[in-house]
Amino acid sequence: MPTLSQIASPGSYLSAEQARELIAQACPAKDYKDKKVLLIVPDATRTCPLGILFAGLFDQIGGATKHFDVMIALGTHQPMSEEAICERLEISLEERRAKYAPVRFFNHEWDNEAALRKIGDLTLEDTRALTDGLFEMEVPVKINAKLYDYDQIIICGPVFPHEVVGFSGGNKYLFPGVSGPEVLNFFHWLGAVVTNPMTIGNKWTPVRKVVDRVGGMVNVPKLCLCMVVEKAQLAGLFIGSPEGAWDEASELSKKLHITYKDRPFHTVLSCAPKMYDEIWVAGKCMYKLEPVVADGGELIIYAPHVHEISLTHGHLIKQIGYHCRDYFLKQWDKFKHLPWGTIAHSTHVRGIGKYENGVEQCRVQVTLATSIPESVCKEINLGYRDPASINPDDYANREDEGVLLVPKAGEMLYHLKNRPEWAREM
Repeated sequence: MPTLSQIASPGSYLSAEQARELIAQACPAKDYKDKKVLLIVPDATRTCPLGILFAGLFDQIGGATKHFDVMIALGTHQPMSEEAICERLEISLEERRAKYAPVRFFNHEWDNEAALRKIGDLTLEDTRALTDGLFEMEVPVKINAKLYDYDQIIICGPVFPHEVVGFSGGNKYLFPGVSGPEVLNFFHWLGAVVTNPMTIGNKWTPVRKVVDRVGGMVNVPKLCLCMVVEKAQLAGLFIGSPEGAWDEASELSKKLHITYKDRPFHTVLSCAPKMYDEIWVAGKCMYKLEPVVADGGELIIYAPHVHEISLTHGHLIKQIGYHCRDYFLKQWDKFKHLPWGTIAHSTHVRGIGKYENGVEQCRVQVTLATSIPESVCKEINLGYRDPASINPDDYANREDEGVLLVPKAGEMLYHLKNRPEWAREM
């Protein structure tokens, strides 16, 4: 179907009623009679007014469907409780027990082989072509088996600049949102090899090619509602195929979500919002700011509320630490047996660097000002600052001095107007 869209005028946002009108155009109730519909939605680590779309879709087609259910696209994140899912969908527990009682909630289970279904393979030829020759390997493609219990998949989620794929959204809510670990590990490491600054904010990246290829293997009918969000409100809504809706939404995201600076900063205080509750996701505070940190500068992830590296992956991070890409590539036999997605996270947080003659030289210093102890920070090869010693106000309004404060980091991308070679457009 052609993409239906509505974009708010500058300085204003779409109302719930405007979103409902667009949903009504895209989803006539008669087309969903007795169908089983699965909504795939993000977890709490993405800012978006998801409640507008959930309520709008339920009111539009919920009464016609046989099933109208929700799956949380966790990737490898932690499962959400019933209460947390209600909060994500912006409904009360009372509404859950009454109006939305028929709706079933599912958390994706990426690490439960019994919950997955193999739908194909990426061949040697596929991976060679999709990665421009960087990789040549076979990759099994698995996805949550529940998708095949439904007649229609509806993907609802925001589009932002993204460190692995370029811009989030579209088929990314399938892969890695509800996929198996093999393809997830493959393309996360692909993104790391290309590097974050070469990927983030670029549309047609090698990882996007992979995500769209494997998304096309899911032969259940798919509809995608892509949100472009500004200040937690709806700046644009695009409804169509995962590829078409994402394509148009990412153009608006490119205009709204990238801030350009004239010069790099020797000190960046990157403040993590509460929705990032561990370094696994708070690392976004580095990804989005790395391009504007000066050579030899320091980026501080300020997150007093963060106590964990990662509940799921922390033991592996403690084993390998945070290092630049070349640290792993030049010792690949030592690390290749570990989950590639974890290695990718390590390089994304640590940033650009070199590894020569057994010595690692990273371009910038990355420091944690969290509730993670200094001893652990040292163990994982990151700097430490006592968060109690930092007053964010002390970093404000000092850009002329080379100091940048970002009060809510992780979604807005920062670039230099004149990009260095290591962060150039693809």
